Amino acid sequence: MAAETDNGWKFAQCFGDKGEVEDITEADIISTVEFDHTGDYLATGDKGGRVVLFERNDSKKGCEYKFYTEFQSHEPEFDYLKSLEIEEKINKIKWCKRQNAAHFLLSTNDKTVKLWKVFEKSLKVVAENNLSDGSRPQNGKIQHLRLPKLTHHDTIIAAVPRKVYANAHAYHINSISINSDGETYISADDLRINLWNLNISDQSFIFEEQEDPANKSFFSEIISSISDVKFSKDGRYILSRDYLTLKIWDISMENRPLKTINIHDHLRNKLCDLYENDCIFDKFECTFSGDGQNVLTGSYNNYFHIYDRDGLTDIALQADKSAFKAKRVVSTKSNKILRGKNNKKEEINVDAIDFNKKILHASWHPNENSIAVAATNNLFIFTE
Repeated sequence: MAAETDNGWKFAQCFGDKGEVEDITEADIISTVEFDHTGDYLATGDKGGRVVLFERNDSKKGCEYKFYTEFQSHEPEFDYLKSLEIEEKINKIKWCKRQNAAHFLLSTNDKTVKLWKVFEKSLKVVAENNLSDGSRPQNGKIQHLRLPKLTHHDTIIAAVPRKVYANAHAYHINSISINSDGETYISADDLRINLWNLNISDQSFIFEEQEDPANKSFFSEIISSISDVKFSKDGRYILSRDYLTLKIWDISMENRPLKTINIHDHLRNKLCDLYENDCIFDKFECTFSGDGQNVLTGSYNNYFHIYDRDGLTDIALQADKSAFKAKRVVSTKSNKILRGKNNKKEEINVDAIDFNKKILHASWHPNENSIAVAATNNLFIFTE
């Protein structure tokens, strides 16, 4: 059992290898996490192009999951026209709302979006035929003709690609989002958003915003690039994340964000170093809680932060591999910070930050306070 922290959140479960970071195979690093619309299923994608699905374990109390299936979604490719290697890494996964017994989900690497159908398939074998009783034809003739009979042998989980949406992005795809109509979705790179119909794979509509040349500078373009954007469930608010800040927007007030939360203010003086080690290009995701009252995003040292929508409180949790140690079950180091006028955020020693440990990918359960967090090649589940 997991011990509860002082803010009510507790570690519930962890999937993955318990080896050290240095021993991890690059292909096993988790690159996206996504609950489905019910919260009964959870998907992860990794740098090896694989999609792994988990289903809720109803035999256990609380929010626990078990392995469901996995499949190879993308393979490495080579663009001969541009002499460019295209990695198989899964950038995003989005579930389509379930219409029947099958699951449909979108997965994308840098260039190609695929629509997958995942379903239970019955395997049948021949249980009876003309030779099953050991009899042989006499004079070339069969005395009693019997039609072969098939019987159920096993049930497997199959995954087949139904549509492939390719050749529509000049830059790397960093986000996909399915519309509430269940028929269209958008795919976005750094400069362009394409609107697709799920049933049409060879045509998309383009939205593009021209950049103001007056705002150009060496670092400002990079740190202001939006790495993720999410709607709240009621559609009234938009959550966006860039490298240094988390912004909450009211769709009725487009001239400025309703709230700006500084995530990495302590890194502003380190942008040169972060550019040199490529960390400035890290793309942190963000998400609303199911009720829209809280927001979540990741940081370094395997920390992630939960803020209330007004930005007054900051709960910091750490996805720690000590969860694997039998004598120490708790895998969270947590603190709660009140962001009032007289409360100062504790000083962070920038030189002590491990920039190789970072929480880029997380998903919030749609109906309860449960969170799935990817930390390198591990999937952590936290509940309140």
